[in-house]
Amino acid sequence: VRMVESGGGSVQPGGSLRLSCAASGYTDSSSCMGWFRQAPGKGREGVAVVARDGRTSYADSVKGRFTISQDNAKNTLYLQMDSLKPEDTAMYYCAASTKMGPCLAKPGYYDYWGQGTQVTVSS
Repeated sequence: VRMVESGGGSVQPGGSLRLSCAASGYTDSSSCMGWFRQAPGKGREGVAVVARDGRTSYADSVKGRFTISQDNAKNTLYLQMDSLKPEDTAMYYCAASTKMGPCLAKPGYYDYWGQGTQVTVSS
């Protein structure tokens, strides 16, 4: 199982970034995929998750600004981040779950993780 994030970087407030996560080795058994983030000194939090059937869920702090999507043919997960704020600064991780049931935005629900990509929003 391998998940590799890319697309992080530094951007000014109000800017945009698009994160990608290339997944391999498990894709047929995944039920949910998601993006999580962890800022220095804070716990890992769910940002957005997507079920295999396409249903999505977002953290209140990113609703209307972030969009999660997946390209099943390419086994790739995306996170489009618009109107970025300094408080969005964090390491962003993609994750996949093989558990049955609704997709929860809780780190413990996910089995496989990428290594993370840094997003910094600063003027």
